[in-house]
Amino acid sequence: MDDKLNVWIICGGRSAEHDVSLESARSIASALDRRKYDVHFITITREGKWVGCPALEASAASALKGPEQGRNVSSSPPSPVWDGLRGLVGKASFPGIEKAPVDGDGRMVVFPVLHGPYGEDGTIQGLLEMLDIPYVGSGVLGSALAMDKAKAKEVLFHKGIPVPRWVSFKPGNGERHNGRIPEIVATVIGYPCFVKPANLGSSIGITKVKRPEELEEAIRLARRYDTKILIEEAIDGREIECSVLGNDHPMASVPGEIVPAEEFYDYDAKYADPGTELIVPAELSEEHVERVRHLAIRAFRVLECCCMARVDVFIEKGTGRIIVNELNTIPGFTEVSMYPKLWEASGMPYSQLLDRLIELGLERHEERKGLAVDRDESP
Repeated sequence: MDDKLNVWIICGGRSAEHDVSLESARSIASALDRRKYDVHFITITREGKWVGCPALEASAASALKGPEQGRNVSSSPPSPVWDGLRGLVGKASFPGIEKAPVDGDGRMVVFPVLHGPYGEDGTIQGLLEMLDIPYVGSGVLGSALAMDKAKAKEVLFHKGIPVPRWVSFKPGNGERHNGRIPEIVATVIGYPCFVKPANLGSSIGITKVKRPEELEEAIRLARRYDTKILIEEAIDGREIECSVLGNDHPMASVPGEIVPAEEFYDYDAKYADPGTELIVPAELSEEHVERVRHLAIRAFRVLECCCMARVDVFIEKGTGRIIVNELNTIPGFTEVSMYPKLWEASGMPYSQLLDRLIELGLERHEERKGLAVDRDESP
């Protein structure tokens, strides 16, 4: 009898980070131990179509290059879980998804690798919760809070965690300070500043604004990707990242440093420019290492994250102050991604890291299964 765990990787998605998601999924598939896992794929196209794909061996993982084509797999008796999912998302197409073996002992887990909106923001997590399917990553609240960079800053700030000065708004919706944004930026935020979509990652839609006359165009670019805009001060400091792993007792990796080839760590610098330097571990004093790790875990807990997150901070030049920029609850898992690199430098190889992430997802699901679903009428 095959007692391997079925791991369903959901990737792609209706997001500008679609391509990065596919790269992450390919990397995860290549690293999962096939002696322990049967690996399957669901790919969501940019149009929102769900496409079933067959399990791919590591040597064939490059087939994800063109997931929108999908491939039919041999049909077997339909699973009630996936039947319910297919009925719930009626517009989706699920060729071959009935192959998913979901039996009574729950031998499956979903690994969402959906960066950005419609995946990293609590939406897919809520769907999986409703279907009682175990999954890797933060739950609905932690995912939603961390995805909304403005709301995350608000929560962190009120818990005493240092963050950059910021303002957020929805252009044209009548917010009281909408017309005062240039004044607020000039007097509160200052120049240079960063204008970005509040709910996106991979530095897509971000502009470093140096002069007031550049502000309107930067807002227009960010508005292409989100209805909510975030403007924050540009911190003159070192860009440090720290990986956090765990549920109730999270631990932090050694920190790493990003030295971008360009003026800031934009999309090309992250994924294409060979001049970008990733220093792992970062060359920091023991005191700074411990402060970064402590603050990363604290931010992780404040935003109610679990399982994993990459915490991005700045160490301000001159003051040495550590400022939390953002948390990513589904960080990149590509060949150049910092999350797995930092754990490897901390003594946890990629394959072992994936094992632990899956364990954490299953543990959380098992814990929630023990909660009462009916009213206790005992006195």
